[in-house]
Amino acid sequence: MPRKLFRKYLPTAERLREIRSLGGMGQLFTDPNLWHLNRRSLSGAAFIGIFCAFMPIPLQMVVAAILALRFKCNLPMSIVLVWISNPLTYVPMFYFTYRVGAWMLGMPRTMPEQVTVAWFVEQLIPLWLGSLLCGLVFGAVAFGVVRLLWRLAVLRSWRRRGVGRTGENSADN
Repeated sequence: MPRKLFRKYLPTAERLREIRSLGGMGQLFTDPNLWHLNRRSLSGAAFIGIFCAFMPIPLQMVVAAILALRFKCNLPMSIVLVWISNPLTYVPMFYFTYRVGAWMLGMPRTMPEQVTVAWFVEQLIPLWLGSLLCGLVFGAVAFGVVRLLWRLAVLRSWRRRGVGRTGENSADN
């Protein structure tokens, strides 16, 4: 994968340690595994970021950061991918996850005559179920896509090096 592109836009551990608002938590960011740009770290971050983006909770970025710290995945990437859910995408994403959850539970598609608090609380169950399922599925897809793209980039790099060597060897003969 293009490491230079990621390094250009992602903050460094030193920069995060210098942020005063983080207080004593700056030492948590000293683990180099949180900043590695490798297949394992980025694919795990993709899963964590997408999974947290589909969760209908406040402070999704904090949850993604805690999970990245726990599983030693790329911290900046996991936080950035949470931004998939933003004020422009909340309604379509969570409506979709609600529909998935309602379909799984076999709930009717009709609106009640009177919307009550009890009805609203009852609708949270399909929203959470659908969000959990979509987060797991789309997170797993993102995990697989990052792994696949990384592998393809490595193979392409190997081929380029092989072509370069072949050209050098034939010129020497």
